[in-house]
Amino acid sequence: MSYICIVSDGKPGHLNQSLGLAEALQKRRPELQVRLQTPLNLKQQLAALLPGEKSDVVLVLGAGHATHRSLLLLARKWQVPAVVLMKPTLPLAWFDLCLIPEHDQPALKGNIVATRGALNRMHPAEKQANTGIFLIGGPSKHVRWDEAKLLTQLNAILERDPARQWQLTTSRRTPNSTLAELQQLQGVQVFPAAETESGWLPTVLSATEVCWVTEDSVSMVYESLSAGCQVGTLPVEGGRDGRLGRGLSTLQEQGLILHWDDYIQGSPLSSTIVLDEAGRCAELILAKGWF
Repeated sequence: MSYICIVSDGKPGHLNQSLGLAEALQKRRPELQVRLQTPLNLKQQLAALLPGEKSDVVLVLGAGHATHRSLLLLARKWQVPAVVLMKPTLPLAWFDLCLIPEHDQPALKGNIVATRGALNRMHPAEKQANTGIFLIGGPSKHVRWDEAKLLTQLNAILERDPARQWQLTTSRRTPNSTLAELQQLQGVQVFPAAETESGWLPTVLSATEVCWVTEDSVSMVYESLSAGCQVGTLPVEGGRDGRLGRGLSTLQEQGLILHWDDYIQGSPLSSTIVLDEAGRCAELILAKGWF
């Protein structure tokens, strides 16, 4: 039996990226199994420098800066490729493959692949006709949260598309005051993040046609596209600043997402274009013939 070793720092977002790639590889090579490994402590790091024993691991991968040293040491110990799913703090040349989101503007080199956002585990399912969902984030150090503006945006969409079956969910960052206002929206089923199970949103997204996401929740934009939704973004002040904002602007230029301003002026949501970056990267890895 052959294994993919995921070095995980325990952060759900990082593990989600790694599992997205591992599961895409398993889809193409069903015999592969996944093994999780926590970052090595100092004693384990020193032990990893010794000649390695024969291993059934064929690939080591990980995301998160805390995983990089362990990822490289284990790959060296087992003499297998090391794949990092972000722009590492260590030299890129030390890794066999770097999968780096295009908003980080990676240099074009042989071991670097630019991805549309971070990889994820989302896949489309059979879509339920005439369904839509709002994904609402909240304030952060990067954006200014304007509750009144958000409600104006949502009501405008509901007025333009009233026949759709709308759902809405929040995030851990959504203020209680915003949640209270959202629960007053007419024609919308509200599911607060604190009241939903971990698998609820992926299941709903995969079967929903239309998704509107506040621009502070960039990862959810990419997950919605991977779920095969038609995606629009709800602008927040500061949401298009910085590297993540550049990524949203690129998606808009490519016609993959629609800005709320353009929607209200009459532009339609784009026809469904499913992102499958995990699958694309899995194909690239298998084409290398590493295992």
